[in-house]
Amino acid sequence: MTRAGNHGAHPGAHPGAWRSRSLLAGGSITALMVAVALLSLAWTPYPPTAIDIPHKLAGLSPAHPLGTDPLGRDVLSMLMAGAHSSLSVALIAVVVGAGLGVPLGAFAAARGGWIDDLLMRAADLAFAFPALLTAVMITALAGPGEGNAMLAIGIFNIPVFARITRGSARGIWQRDFVRAARTAGRGDVAITLLHVLPNIAAVLLVQATIQFALAIVADAGLSYVGLGTQPPQPSWGRMLNDAQTYIWRAPLLAVFPGLAITLSVLGLNLLGDGLQDLLDPRLRRQR
Repeated sequence: MTRAGNHGAHPGAHPGAWRSRSLLAGGSITALMVAVALLSLAWTPYPPTAIDIPHKLAGLSPAHPLGTDPLGRDVLSMLMAGAHSSLSVALIAVVVGAGLGVPLGAFAAARGGWIDDLLMRAADLAFAFPALLTAVMITALAGPGEGNAMLAIGIFNIPVFARITRGSARGIWQRDFVRAARTAGRGDVAITLLHVLPNIAAVLLVQATIQFALAIVADAGLSYVGLGTQPPQPSWGRMLNDAQTYIWRAPLLAVFPGLAITLSVLGLNLLGDGLQDLLDPRLRRQR
């Protein structure tokens, strides 16, 4: 007898994937943002840095769908180019954080004892220096720029990935199949690569989407205060900074980059929630 809850379901469809509204909505928004960022590499309505003073602060029009800024630059073109800048900084920052944090967390979980305590106390210390403060210190040594923003946010992400990896991996190390692998003569590195990391990959993937969203906000904040992407490269954060002077005369100048940041973060958070619902059997639910 067919269960009532399965009526109308496609026989090959995964119920968690098709019924997760968060996954579908978040994936769609994120895919749109990525597509816009990639499109900006090949085409924008106008050159993003082209100054056209006679048409500054123009309103919405067929020629400029989102208007122009105080220098006459096309806002839509700047938003598209800013998407590439923001997503690139966030992606590299997450790769740096995961590339260093995951091995450190896995090593701490495998060795335990004083090594575990030392690495986790170092992670706690790193949490005392947020991305903005780290960027200020890096800027004092190397100057502001997109690369330094990537480095600052990436450094902040390292202890996040280290702690989530260590916490998830410690539970796996207590499992019977890991004990059996150790009894069979496999070392810590082999067990970590073959048994531990594959079993916590879903947790790390979800955490990566969350950190990606936070990195976009951090990049916008750094650019807003002049420590991130530098002129003439467009940036959502600097667009917000430039708009504050004209907030009463042209309020849409602040609305559009703010909306772009909000949509990006919302999409990634929904995507992370959907992936967690899909990949974690304990949280998977019928919708």
